[in-house]
Amino acid sequence: MEKPPILSIRNLTKNFGGLVAVDNVDLDIYPGEVLALLGDNGAGKSTLIKCVSGVHSHNSGSITFQGEEVRFSSPIDARNRGIETIYQDLALANNLDVASNVFLGREKEKKYLGGLVRSLDDEFMRDCSAEALKSLHVELPSLRSPIETLSGGQRQAVAIARAVYWDAGLMIMDEPTNNLGVPEQKKVLELINTLRERGVPVILISHNLPDVFAVADRLAVMHRGRKVTEKKISETNSEEVVQYMVGALDDTRETEMAG
Repeated sequence: MEKPPILSIRNLTKNFGGLVAVDNVDLDIYPGEVLALLGDNGAGKSTLIKCVSGVHSHNSGSITFQGEEVRFSSPIDARNRGIETIYQDLALANNLDVASNVFLGREKEKKYLGGLVRSLDDEFMRDCSAEALKSLHVELPSLRSPIETLSGGQRQAVAIARAVYWDAGLMIMDEPTNNLGVPEQKKVLELINTLRERGVPVILISHNLPDVFAVADRLAVMHRGRKVTEKKISETNSEEVVQYMVGALDDTRETEMAG
């Protein structure tokens, strides 16, 4: 029996004034699945995930996460429910060290004198961060180094380790290999595979089709706010995907004409 989806989107629509950015989209993602969300610039994919992650509030339709219909009031609200989103800018504090970023907004404190005096428990946070990184087979030069001293791939690893430590139920990754060298791109793809093995579903937004075909199980393509196709990776190829992305192919339009 197939497991129910972790995330289920139904008839989702998001307007900005007279502009329909997301138009009546349906989408499911299942445990341990990597789903690539594709589309040209302005296709609506970023707006869609921002509705899921609490940045935007949708105008109509529904979002069901882990069996419960949700409407998040903020990204923090979504994160507290188990949806971690890693944008291209990573939302990391460059002046803070690795552990401080893993626990950013959820810092662990030590209490003294019956709770009258409090301080950050730096040792606890470093130990837990080290374990999270170790579980991903990631080694960093030092957990005490400011994030700004790390490479792009290492920063991605810290952001992913944060999600792993806080038991994310869904990971959304926006162009995670953008501006990375080939070795670091490979490492990020390995981390995505590790998340899959842990049963954590991943929504991957990427313009890099070789990356998509290397790690994704399924893909969905958006064009002008609409989802125009959804396919298993094994059932398509890069050339066909590009045709969907530019609007030359549209499965939903063909279905409407057949109906």
